[in-house]
Parts: sequence; C-alpha cells; structure tokens
Amino acid sequence: MNDGRILIKGNEAVAYGALDAGCRCYFGYPITPQNEIPEAMSRLLPENGGQFVQAESELAASAMLLGAGSCGIPAMTSSSSCGIALMQESLSYMAGSQIPGVIVNMMRGGPGLGDIGPSQGDYFQAVKGGGNGDHRNFVLAPSTAQECYDFMFRAFRLAFTFANPVMVLGDAIVAQIKEGVRRQPPEDALTADGYAALSAPWRLEGHGRRGPGATPRLLKSVYLAEGSLAERNVLLMRKYEAMRAHVDWEEWQCEDAELIVVAFGSVARIARSAVRQLREQGCRVGLFRPVTLFPFPEAALRRVARDRRLLVMEQNTGQMVEDVRLALDVLARRSSVSWHGIMPGMFIGADDLVDPILTALRED
Repeated sequence: MNDGRILIKGNEAVAYGALDAGCRCYFGYPITPQNEIPEAMSRLLPENGGQFVQAESELAASAMLLGAGSCGIPAMTSSSSCGIALMQESLSYMAGSQIPGVIVNMMRGGPGLGDIGPSQGDYFQAVKGGGNGDHRNFVLAPSTAQECYDFMFRAFRLAFTFANPVMVLGDAIVAQIKEGVRRQPPEDALTADGYAALSAPWRLEGHGRRGPGATPRLLKSVYLAEGSLAERNVLLMRKYEAMRAHVDWEEWQCEDAELIVVAFGSVARIARSAVRQLREQGCRVGLFRPVTLFPFPEAALRRVARDRRLLVMEQNTGQMVEDVRLALDVLARRSSVSWHGIMPGMFIGADDLVDPILTALRED
C-alpha cells in the first residue's frame, strides 16, 4: 500500500510482529483458524536465521516452548481453543518455573471441537490460568490486524520482564480479517542483547560454559520441602500483582455516556460501529475496551462506571461479565451491569448489536 502499509491477515501480522520482535523459535501444530501463523513462520524464521518446528502435537509444541524459554530464547507457539487446552500442563509448568514464552490463541467455537467460526469462549481459560495451580498468564486481546502486529512486541517484552507465559488472545475474525498493517517496530523494541540481559540471571546455558566457580542453575516447579511451595506461591502472587503496572484499556465516547458497552477483541470493534450509529441518532452511549484481560483494568472501569449502566457484550455464554461485576462490587459501586451474549460460531455485524444496546439504554 502506498502509505507504507501492507495488506495482510491478522494471522500474518502476528507472524511478522513476532519476527520483528526478535522471536527465534516457533513450535506449533496446525489447526484452523490460525494456520497462517505457522505457515508464515515456516518461511520467515528460516530465512532470518531462526528455527521452525512443526511438532507432532500441541503437547509437544508447548513442551518445546518450555525448553527454548528456559534457555533464554525468545520463542512462541500458536493454536486455537482445543489445541490450547492441550498445552495447559506445559503453561502451568512454565509459570511455576518462571519461564517466559508467548502463546497466541485464535479462538474458535466450542466446547469440544466445536467449529471454526468466531468465539470468545476461552476467556476463562486464558485469564484464570487454564492449568493446575494458582498460575496466571498475562493476556493481551487485539481487535485489529495492526494490533496483532504491535502486541507481539509487548508480549515478548512482558514475557521476559516477568519470566512468565504471555497469551495473545484473538479469534477467527481477528485472525482472518485482512487490513492494512504498518510494519514498524516500536522504538523500545527489545534487541537480542536486551533478551540476553533479562534472562542472564536464570537461563540455562550449560554449567561448564559459565566458567569456574559458577553454581548450577535449576528451573523447576516442584517444591517438596516444608513451606517451600508456599513461599513460591507468595513470590508468584507478588509478581502477578506487579503486572498491574502494565494494565491497558481503551475508552471511547465515555465522557457523557448514559450507558457504557464493555467488550473486548473483535466484538469491541463491532460494538464501536454500533455505538457510532447510535451516537448519530443522539443516544449517549460509550465503549470501554479492556486491552489487557489479565490484569483486568478494574480501577479504570470503576472510574468510568461512576454508577452508570453498563452492558457487557461478548461472544460466549457469560465470562468477562463476572470480572466486570467483581470490579464494580469490590468498592460497593453498584452500577447496573447487564449482559448480552453472542453465541460462539455466529458472525455478526454492527446492526445486530444496536437493538440490545438500545434495550439496555431504555431500562429503568
């Protein structure tokens, strides 16, 4: 495109973003609707000195991600919904061992195999940990192809800053939409030296290579001595609290709104169009979009709510609405919160959201 943008899918933007962010290894297994990610990475990584492995399964891919991350290598995997479910053991081990890695989930319909249509049914799986134990993933939710590119830089930086899995949570719409994307790394993008510096205190590189007198390093998630696991969980809990310094969200037309729509990902971009239509009709409606799903932007939402009515819109049977209600109830801010769900597998447009918003706006 003549303004410096290239016309690519969200999946392809993920691949270009990962490469430009310094990703050196990709491990994955094909599943729709994210297949353009491994397809692009199979070409881009070898051309740029990296390694691409099509694993024999999602379990194997996530175990390879754990291995690469433990050596301080910027690495990633991607899959969709039921494939991500198979990776949960490794993600729990990575969190418990404090090993970085980036995971992209382009959600599809479920439960089970479901279908290949859009869904936001993996919200709980992503933000509540998914695997065993009290672990958390840092979760970013893009809504455009440009954000699919941009968020990869944030994902890799956060993964290495906190030595923790970071998930980029999209869906079939974000994955397959084709938009102009400007391939421009941010000024603060991590370099190879930056990754090396962040991983220097803990990465595994061979005991002999570290010179005489060096102590062996061990990355593990098993703690059997009395009190040691409790200490580990306290350490992790404090780290998850520290992640709140990186919480992110978007407010649009909220200043004078009587009703605020709360939505993330592809539903948020569709809801924005519906809000725009209603604004043109004189309705005072706004949009609040959580960009980080964990940590959830609780304080920002409480500030914006100010006893207004909120309408949570998401493509599942009711998941993010629980975090919205919790965020408002924790300080006894009893703003009215209603919910409108779009069933997984359905393709919707802005017109499909206008009537539910109007209904919520007119409620006493």
